[in-house]
Amino acid sequence: MERKFSDQELIRRNHLQELKDQNKNPFLATKVERSMSLKDFAEEYKNFSKEELHNMDLKKVTLAGRLIGVRQTFGIIQDFSTKLQIYIDKKNVDPEVFSTFKSLDIGDIVELQGVAMKTNSDEITLNVTNIKLVAKSLKVLPEKYHGLVDEEIKARQRYLDLIVNDESKNTFIKRSLIIREMRNWLDSQGFFEVETPVLQDILSGAAARPFITHHNTLDKQYYLRIATEIALKKCIVGGFEKVYEIGRIFRNEGMDSTHNPEFTSVELYVAYVDLWYIMQLTEDLIRHIATKLKLLNPTFRGFSVDLNKPFKKAHMVDLINEHVGVNFFEVKSDEQALELAKKHHVKLLDHQKNFGHIVNAFFETFVEEKLIEPTFVYGHPVQVSPLTKKNQEDPRFVDRFELFICQKEFANAYSEINDPIDQYERFVAQLEEAKLGNDEANELDMEFIEALEYGMPPTGGLGIGVDRLVMLLTSNDSIRNVLLFPHMKDKAK
Repeated sequence: MERKFSDQELIRRNHLQELKDQNKNPFLATKVERSMSLKDFAEEYKNFSKEELHNMDLKKVTLAGRLIGVRQTFGIIQDFSTKLQIYIDKKNVDPEVFSTFKSLDIGDIVELQGVAMKTNSDEITLNVTNIKLVAKSLKVLPEKYHGLVDEEIKARQRYLDLIVNDESKNTFIKRSLIIREMRNWLDSQGFFEVETPVLQDILSGAAARPFITHHNTLDKQYYLRIATEIALKKCIVGGFEKVYEIGRIFRNEGMDSTHNPEFTSVELYVAYVDLWYIMQLTEDLIRHIATKLKLLNPTFRGFSVDLNKPFKKAHMVDLINEHVGVNFFEVKSDEQALELAKKHHVKLLDHQKNFGHIVNAFFETFVEEKLIEPTFVYGHPVQVSPLTKKNQEDPRFVDRFELFICQKEFANAYSEINDPIDQYERFVAQLEEAKLGNDEANELDMEFIEALEYGMPPTGGLGIGVDRLVMLLTSNDSIRNVLLFPHMKDKAK
């Protein structure tokens, strides 16, 4: 297939061919013996004056980076963390070296030798004595002063975004540090990190539509996991008391500013604890990460957040009563609940025409958008929580919470069912919902039932969407901005 190139791209390809004709093919370079990073270079010489550097017997250093700017005999190179000015004096270098400098294009990656100097403006600079091109940029970088602002291109060509936008690069550095700090904190609390299968033959662990694949050797259908829950709870049955997994989850659902079909979650399980222990652990974990990385006061979705303040706690039914004036504690039948749904124009699917789904629909319709400050919402209906232990005082509800911040859910936690008979009945109820059109219903997982029949201690479990937490802590309103390579629709033709 014939490719078409712009005039600038053709010029660069001609430059490359000229280099090859001179036996200077830059792509033959296999490594650069750097003396130090640009940051270390700048740090080492920043405290010397221009005169001191000029009079010192300086050792030559070898640096490397991408050329991102040229002005006469000055240039700017950058590596992962730092931009550095370079200078070449035509009178003091070999003509071939100067010629190489003048032939460089913006975006080229170079190996440089030279010594430290400072300009009249006191800027630390590499006084170049030798240049070697080690990778030729055949594409033109976005214009220096306007940068890359098209959100579609930034997400689709993330490598380009990282080259020209320091803000984007810093977001992904913070993402890495957030996950590292999460892992460090959990390890310090006595958790063991485990790995569980991505391919699963039973759909369970969350309410979500799956991606489906086929195992050729076994001639069997598998799902990409929609949660890590079931396998982690089997670890608790097996005797682990604190386990977690940070891993990729796959849900065949829509894409918007807070959802991507492939995302990262952390799930953890602790034996012999209840919901309230997990609630405190969740708050401690988030606050620790935010404190350690100095991210306690982010802005998210237009709201300012203070993660240093204690998180609020409220029962789902109390919140509905507060915002709508309906007290579901006093509702005694599905019929009563349906009448209230009609009165308040709450839309329901066929499988949602029961007390629990109606309570949840009221919450999602009228309350979620009111939850700005970090708030633990507990007391979910049993029908929407098939893996959660029933509340002993009112078995219509379960011991579960979700953490909401700025109208969005950030965490989901349970006192886990450890009664295999109750769990079996919940799975059967899910099968009935599937018949009524609930394509997010769990399947009957008899292997998990059998595991529970061997005995699982009282257990608290938690799941946190890592991507959404990164969005919050880095003040990003779109999930695409915190995923290096988000899923994208095909380019418009």
